[in-house]
Amino acid sequence: MENPVVRQAYGMLCGLVGIGLNLVLFVSKYVAGTLACSIAITADAMNNLSDAGSSVITLVGFKLAGKRNDAQHPFGHGRIEYIAGLLVSMIILLMGLELAKSSVEKILRPEAVAFHALSVWIMVGSVLVKLYMALYNRRISRKINSVAMAATAADSLSDAVATTAVLVSLIVAKMTGIQIDGWAGGVVSAMILWTGWKTMRDTLSPLLGSAPDPALIHRIEDIVGQYEQICGMHDLIIHDYGPGRMMISLHAEVPVDGNVMELHDVVDTVEMRLRDELHCHAVIHMDPVATDDERVNAMREQLSAALREKLDPHIRIHDFRMVEGPTHTNLVFDAVIPDSFQEDDAEIRRKICQIVRELDGNYYGVVTLDRGYIGEK
Repeated sequence: MENPVVRQAYGMLCGLVGIGLNLVLFVSKYVAGTLACSIAITADAMNNLSDAGSSVITLVGFKLAGKRNDAQHPFGHGRIEYIAGLLVSMIILLMGLELAKSSVEKILRPEAVAFHALSVWIMVGSVLVKLYMALYNRRISRKINSVAMAATAADSLSDAVATTAVLVSLIVAKMTGIQIDGWAGGVVSAMILWTGWKTMRDTLSPLLGSAPDPALIHRIEDIVGQYEQICGMHDLIIHDYGPGRMMISLHAEVPVDGNVMELHDVVDTVEMRLRDELHCHAVIHMDPVATDDERVNAMREQLSAALREKLDPHIRIHDFRMVEGPTHTNLVFDAVIPDSFQEDDAEIRRKICQIVRELDGNYYGVVTLDRGYIGEK
């Protein structure tokens, strides 16, 4: 869903629901923990209180992320949603560490847990509520493509599992007299820490600039490839400034002898299709290439095969041309180097030029190195 107004409304609704339900669960579990003298139940209650705080952050984050662009932020404020998710993960981690400390103390100095039917029913109700919140938030996160809501859904699911562990500890204590309250608290804290780490990882990735979804790349290639006037594309870059705020730039190869006005009209059409179908801002640069020179085409294929065989199977070249002189011929081209390459550019360029020389002693490589920006291996 790309409508920012609707996304904001969904996000704020989920935030308000999360605040209300988590506060109810906190009060209920705190009472249950006090009655049962259980560190595990009390820890679970404090976890719900932190979840309420996380929902407040999510609510504020969606509100700020929905602000329009201004002079200081020309691409809008969409990444605030990612920052909100990062803050939520930090709260989860801090709460998990504190609960782990309390659980270790309870393991070292165990105390009897009092069994109360009210506590059991509160815990059962909590599991059902958290499962509902996990399913609801997951459905909304997919509907509006929100990492913050996905983080909230994951947190709710881990809460349901952790509360189940606490419930099991109560039943075990009642039936066998074995006190595993501290261990159950440890399970709760471990679940919280794992959720916090996973959430932080998932929210840091788009902030740092993660590789785009392969399905999106294929969709762009499909749209561009539908126009016969465009011979190929390269140098695709996708910038993510928050959900619904995406910029795309690419180079489109066009025949060198084509009508420039007609080709410009085709490129404009492609830009408008990308904008309308992918809800982005697209900029396309035209690269003229020789398409009817059989000798140039054959040499490009021969060089591509040699580079893939001797250097890396994923290497690609573009903007290829042959410039002949009285003593030698320059092969001028750009080489796209996979991200897996660890050698420095000078060494890579030396190896490529050596492969060019091996094709023909009169050939010299004039190479510009490109790096892929779409998660290439």
